[in-house]
Amino acid sequence: MNAVGPDERPELLRVEGLDVAYGANTVLHGVDLTVRRGHRVAVVGASGSGKSTTAAAVLGLLPGTGRITAGRVSVGGEDVTAALLDRDETTLRRLRGRRIGLVPQDPMSNLNPSARVGHQVAETLRAHGLARGAAARARAVELLAEAGIPDAARRARQYPHEFSGGMRQRVLIAMALAAEPELLVADEPTSALDVTVQRQILDHLDRLTAARGASLLLVTHDLALAAERCDDVVVMSEGRVVETGPAAQVLRHPTADYSRRLVAAAPATAGRAAPRALPAATGTDVLVVRDLVKEYRVRGQREKLRAVDGVSFTVPAGTTTAVVGESGSGKTTTARLVLGLETPTGGEIALAGGRRDVAPVFQDPFGSLDPTLTVERLVDEPLRIARAGDAATRRARVGELLDQVALSRGLAQRRPAELSGGQRQRVAVARALALNPALVVLDEATSALDVLVQQQVLALLERLQDDLGLTYLFITHDLAVARNLAHRVLVMRAGRVVEQGMIGDVFDHPREEYTAQLLSAIPGRAAA
Repeated sequence: MNAVGPDERPELLRVEGLDVAYGANTVLHGVDLTVRRGHRVAVVGASGSGKSTTAAAVLGLLPGTGRITAGRVSVGGEDVTAALLDRDETTLRRLRGRRIGLVPQDPMSNLNPSARVGHQVAETLRAHGLARGAAARARAVELLAEAGIPDAARRARQYPHEFSGGMRQRVLIAMALAAEPELLVADEPTSALDVTVQRQILDHLDRLTAARGASLLLVTHDLALAAERCDDVVVMSEGRVVETGPAAQVLRHPTADYSRRLVAAAPATAGRAAPRALPAATGTDVLVVRDLVKEYRVRGQREKLRAVDGVSFTVPAGTTTAVVGESGSGKTTTARLVLGLETPTGGEIALAGGRRDVAPVFQDPFGSLDPTLTVERLVDEPLRIARAGDAATRRARVGELLDQVALSRGLAQRRPAELSGGQRQRVAVARALALNPALVVLDEATSALDVLVQQQVLALLERLQDDLGLTYLFITHDLAVARNLAHRVLVMRAGRVVEQGMIGDVFDHPREEYTAQLLSAIPGRAAA
C-alpha cells in the first residue's frame, strides 16, 4: 500500500480570498492558505504583514472593529464563514479549543495573574464540557506534565508569576491542547524566549502534535525558524501572500523580492562571512569589571540567591562586547549593575568618565519612553537634566541626533504611540547619545523587533560606532545577532562567565559544551 503524499492528505483548514478591514481600512487582501491534516505550515512576515490578523480572523478573534469583508474559511470541509461573519459564539466556541487550539504570543497577558495555573487549565476543560471537579483538576495536572512541566502536581498550585517565561509558555500549550484540537495555531510562541528554551518549546510542540496527529499553523517573523520547523511556508507582506512553497525551497531559493529580503535580514542565515574587524586603535578600557557579585534575599529561603558570581571582563574603547546566555544567566543583572540601577554585593566596576558617562537603551522602547512627551522632549530630556546649553542649542542638538539615527526631523513633534517599533528604538538610541556617553549599554535592544527592523537597527548601531567611535556593552539572548555586531563575547550561565573571547573564536571553536549547545540551538544555523 502506497503512503499518502503531503499534497494528497485531506484539507483541514482552507482560506480563500480572505479580506479583513478595520473600519474603512482594508488590511488583508485576498489571502489564500491551506493546511492539510498532519501538516505543518508557517505564515511568515514582518510586523504589520497581516500574519497574526490572518490567524485571528480564522479563529473569530479579530479585535475592535475588525471584520471579514470577503473570502471563505472552511475547517475540515465545514464552511465556517457565516459563523465568523455573524460572530456566532456558539459555533465559534465549538471551533476554538475543540477543533482549533491557540498558543498566543505573550503568556503574561494571556494568563490570569490571580488564578493558580492548574485552575486555568482545568477551566479550559470545563468550558468545553470535557471534565469537571476532581477529574478536571487531575486532567489539568496530566496536561501540564505532558507539556513538559516538572513536578506538575505541585506547580499546578502556583501562580503565573512563579514560572519562568518558558514554563508559562508551556502552560499555554497545555491549555491549547486540552481539548485535543485537530489544528494548533501558534502565534509567535517563542519570540521572547532565549534560543535553548525556544528549541525546547518547539521540540515539545512537534512531539505533542505528532503524537495527536494534529496539524500546526506557526505564525512567526523568523523565516529561518519557519524553514527548520515546518513543511510549507506562506510569506506575507502588507496584507498579501507574496510567496508559498516548501520551506527549504523558500529559504534557499526565494522567488519574491520580499522573501529574499527576509532571508537576507535573518542573522542566522545571512550573518557575516567573517567577524567584525577591531577598530585600528581601540585605546584604553572604557569599562573594567572585577570579581562582580550580586546576591538577593529570597522569601522563604535561608540561602541568598547569587545572581552574579565573580564576573570579570573589560570593554575596550570603540568596541562592542556582547554578553549572552539563557534567561536567568545573570546577563541583565550585570547590565543593571554597570548602569548603577543595582548595588553590587561585592567586586568593582570602573567606568571611564564615571557613572554619568554611561547611557542605556532598553528592550522595550514603548515602555521606556514617556508616552506623553514628544520625540523632541524625549531626546532633549538628558540635556535638560544636565543643564546643557539653552533651548536653541538643545533644539539644534536634537535635530543633529535625529539625523544621526536616520529619523526625519518632521517626527520631532510626534509621540511614541505614533511611531513604529523601529522608529521608537531609534528615538531611544538618539536619547542615549545626547550627552556623548563613553559607554552605551544595550539591553536586548533588538529582541522585540522583527528581522527587517532588527537588521536596520543593527546597521544603524554599527554605523554610529564606526562614525562616532562609540563603545557598546550588548546584552542579548540571540547569539546570531551577537555575531553580527560584537567584537568580543562573554557567555554566562548561572551567574558566572563560562567562556569569553573574540566572537569568531567562540563561535567557530567553542571550548565549553554549554556554548556549543547555545550555538546548536540557533534556528536555521545549519542552513547558513
